[in-house]
Amino acid sequence: MRKRIPKVLVTGAAGFIGSAFIRYLTNKWDGYILSKKNRTIPVLIDKLTYAGDLKRLEGIKCKFKFYKVDICNKKQIEAIFAKEKPEITVHFAAESHVDRSINDASPFIETNIKGTQILMDICRKYNTEKFIFISTDEVYGEIVSGKFKEDSPLKPNSPYAASKAAADFLVQSYIRTYKFPAIIIRPSNNYGPWQYPEKLIPLAILRILEGGKVPVYGRGTNVREWLYVDDCARGILRIMNKGRIGQVYNLGSACESKNIDTVKLLLKTLQVSQNRFEFVKDRLGHDVRYSLDSKKLRQGLNWRPVVKLTEGLKLTVDWSLKHQPWLKSKLKDINKLYIK
Repeated sequence: MRKRIPKVLVTGAAGFIGSAFIRYLTNKWDGYILSKKNRTIPVLIDKLTYAGDLKRLEGIKCKFKFYKVDICNKKQIEAIFAKEKPEITVHFAAESHVDRSINDASPFIETNIKGTQILMDICRKYNTEKFIFISTDEVYGEIVSGKFKEDSPLKPNSPYAASKAAADFLVQSYIRTYKFPAIIIRPSNNYGPWQYPEKLIPLAILRILEGGKVPVYGRGTNVREWLYVDDCARGILRIMNKGRIGQVYNLGSACESKNIDTVKLLLKTLQVSQNRFEFVKDRLGHDVRYSLDSKKLRQGLNWRPVVKLTEGLKLTVDWSLKHQPWLKSKLKDINKLYIK
């Protein structure tokens, strides 16, 4: 007898990682045998801010229900839960760009903290069986050497990271106080197709396509752990299906690279001059290095990343060249952040 697939509600479903998760979820259920009879229709929620785009969902071949709604709108969110009765909620919805949080932290406080609280209260009311909260490695702050483990202290250094850490703590408090059935996932830096070009890799590609240079903060020595978005989606699904309630899981690639090295590798992939970058004034409070210890996920749930950085950059570049109109449609907004 085929196991019935649970009904899943995904917030931030038109975002970069949320949409990648949906594409993976609807095609491969990681251990479930798919058939027309045991499929359920996922429920997708997104406010469709500047970073949300329904074009990301056009590749999904199965049926889904989409609601354009702000997770801070308690009345509308509760109406969706009352109607759809999801068994699992996967919470991606968030303001996510550090530079924007430095310019104005208010939307980050509202969406990332208040929105998470509203969503959890409604999940409690409607007896959601599992709540998957997508946090970030940035809640740990920076680490010069070694790796962050799941029990490392949270010391966020940007308004964005602080808002995610606050939400992370809030989820932990609900787990302890209400026995809330949540799991927390802290991924490392994602990249790949459909990423909004305010982040380093798609911004770099867009700048090159426009004939300009790639802006690199400081001297480019800040280190990031790069995770291809499909590997991230696969890891989240593995944790959703097999992770333990009440636990935290780091989701990293173990692939670390200085920003300047990442940019140079990208320029090589694009087959352009290695000089097509410029150092710009460093970001305020710029974290030196992120690095995750993901043994709990790798050993406990048998997950491994499969896409290496060189391959992932090639896949991202190939996709970008085929989707130049989409990337260039974001240029006006990006120039507000990066005026050169």
